Amino acid sequence: MTDPLAEHRPLAVAVAYRMLGSVADAEDVAQETLLRVHRELSAGTELTSPRGFVTAVATRLAIDRLRREKRRREEYIGPWLPEPMLVDTTVDVAGAAELADSLSTAFLVVLERLNPVERAVFLLRDVFDLPFAEVADVVGRSETNCRQILVRARRHVHDDRSRFATSGADRDALASRFFAAAQEGDVAGLVALLAEDATLTGDGGGKAMAFTEPLSGATTIARVLSAIFRRGRALGAQTELVTLNGQTGLLGRDPDGRIVFAMTLDIAEGRVEGILSLVNPDKLAHLGPVSDLGLRGWRRD
Repeated sequence: MTDPLAEHRPLAVAVAYRMLGSVADAEDVAQETLLRVHRELSAGTELTSPRGFVTAVATRLAIDRLRREKRRREEYIGPWLPEPMLVDTTVDVAGAAELADSLSTAFLVVLERLNPVERAVFLLRDVFDLPFAEVADVVGRSETNCRQILVRARRHVHDDRSRFATSGADRDALASRFFAAAQEGDVAGLVALLAEDATLTGDGGGKAMAFTEPLSGATTIARVLSAIFRRGRALGAQTELVTLNGQTGLLGRDPDGRIVFAMTLDIAEGRVEGILSLVNPDKLAHLGPVSDLGLRGWRRD
């Protein structure tokens, strides 16, 4: 029999993914959320707002999971990036394009600077638009305390995301031009699209070739990207424009079609502010078969 709560699964995944930055963990949280809701209904509990209950349970489970993973993330080798998501659950959840920015890789990286409760309060209030009374009930704090937490969280987020963001259509067009220039090895073209203080962040997790610290500077990044893609072409690799986290991104595949990397961009004020490249095979496995090309040295030139 079809689970009557299945319609709320996209919501549970959307909340959990924004909290955790992991597709697999978000799916686990969503499954546990629906099981708990099912148990409540089986026990005769009347849920006046199933969506509200799903949001609350998914958030609390995600907070617990973030706290348990604190040490693992602190010990992570190199920069940490969220797992890429090919399917935009925003459309299923809310049908609201304005939620897409909260799914972007760059935004999720910013959220990593918040503690679990700050992250929950910020997302529930500013992204999912829950009333303060409901937010307070979810995180177990007073409304007054939640308002204070939100002020701090907004300060952290807005300090990093205060720039004027490029519109969605312009952003995707710029991303397409940028990826084309990278594949063609057009250093001058890349420099023209990069902000002067742009950064390139690679997440290999200690398992694939990646820079242990972000690179900075338009010229440096343009030359490095040109070398990376030249090396990829020599190895027979192919690339594909896809929608990652609600925005235009790039998947790299080896000659057998297995995934080597997923790349997204942080674009603001008409320039590429950041390139976020994920090569950790553990974080790519949910997208399909993963290549060992990155392990052998895609980035060696």
